[in-house]
Amino acid sequence: MDAAIVDSVPEDSSGARPIVPEPEAAAPSATGPLKRSASQAFEDTGMPDGETSRKRAREDKEDDGQKDEPGGGEAGADGNALADNLEEELQCGCCSAIVYRPVVVAPCQHFFCGSCVTLWIRNGGTSCPACRTVSTSVSYSRPLQTVVDTLLRHAPSKARSVSERMQADAIYQPGLHLRPIADPDSDPGHGWLIEDGNPPGHGVCGNCENVLALQAPTTTKCDFCQVSFCGIGIPQRCIAAPLTIQHPHGFSDLSDLIQCGEVYDCFDGNTVEVDIMLDYLSAQHLSPRHIYREIVAHIQGQPRQFAPLIELELFMDLHPVVGGVDPDPNAPRTRICRMCAAEVLLYGLRDWWIRERKKGFLEEHIMARPDCPEGSQCPRQKDHTHAKEFNHLIAPPDAVDAPPAPLPELLSAGDFPPLVPAPLQEPLVPGAGDGAGPSVFPAGIPRARAIPVDIGLVHPPEFGDFVAAPSSQDFRDEVDALL
Repeated sequence: MDAAIVDSVPEDSSGARPIVPEPEAAAPSATGPLKRSASQAFEDTGMPDGETSRKRAREDKEDDGQKDEPGGGEAGADGNALADNLEEELQCGCCSAIVYRPVVVAPCQHFFCGSCVTLWIRNGGTSCPACRTVSTSVSYSRPLQTVVDTLLRHAPSKARSVSERMQADAIYQPGLHLRPIADPDSDPGHGWLIEDGNPPGHGVCGNCENVLALQAPTTTKCDFCQVSFCGIGIPQRCIAAPLTIQHPHGFSDLSDLIQCGEVYDCFDGNTVEVDIMLDYLSAQHLSPRHIYREIVAHIQGQPRQFAPLIELELFMDLHPVVGGVDPDPNAPRTRICRMCAAEVLLYGLRDWWIRERKKGFLEEHIMARPDCPEGSQCPRQKDHTHAKEFNHLIAPPDAVDAPPAPLPELLSAGDFPPLVPAPLQEPLVPGAGDGAGPSVFPAGIPRARAIPVDIGLVHPPEFGDFVAAPSSQDFRDEVDALL
């Protein structure tokens, strides 16, 4: 029977069995897996399996990123350089720091801090602080603010200090007017004195008498009285409208014409003619605005148009405010206010009624009245009986075309000058001894003896003493006879 061979090991006096070392594992082969390093084995000790795998995956991802971007360090350096360049480009021209609440000056498009431009304007500046171009407006720039915010998110160290931002916010906030009109009640130190006139670039509305900006898009100016209107205070009244669409002030319907005393003044106090006109307007359903349009069309068809009205100073002192100076009296008139439209209506009302009577729409007994010998200058036309019996609105005669000029008479002797032959190139030699006149032969040529011949021309009695020269054919015949 087989028995296991056990090496005898001496026991300790305490009775404990000695530890027998286990045999070492065989050495790994060339193709076998390598052991993990001691550091990895130490780091993995005491960590859960899931956390270990996540950490290992994150490290592998970072390693892959470094392999894909060999210039990773250079990209960080380029980002810092880009931030520095943006900071330099976004510097304010006044405070030389990165702009805070940027605003853009028109029309030059330079940008500054809103607080810097506000202080510049308060100190009397009216031009761009950078290029000195006269500025028309200053507005908040949202695109620039977006760029500044993006830069400060990536480089917070470039932001302005808290105290600087607080001081700037106390001076300017986006959305506030950079040139507000001071309220003299709350800010008497910055109020505009009435003795100094209107503020620069401002005026007073001719209707509501409020302060207006002359360059505002709602502001209009009358070309007749040179008064500006705000276009905001009272709709359809605070405006200088185009000529043909304006409403004459105080003449909205026919009742206004009846109650207006100036209408009777246009007809020299002739109430009969005014009543005839009012009855005609009521029957034809014509409004004062219709009459105004026809008057404007008639004046525009004249050679001088509105120049005679302006020379009469009809549009002076119509508003409670002072108008401007007419830059060019011969300039075309396109806009008119309500007050000036009423003056145009009253100026042309009488002549319009005279032209309207020619259309033949009036009753026969009215048109059959005889004309007063004194016409519109008659001192008795205010008498109702005399004005009803005679017509005092006498139309000027129509222009008659001049007859054509008569043709000149072409049968007179002066219209047909005598036909005289052209002189010879060589001088004629007078005949010797016969005294019959000059010879027709040139000098130096022998000639025969001249024989006086009476041609016997008969002169017409209407020619009087005028004697016509013989024709060229008769002259040649006489020469042949002499030869």
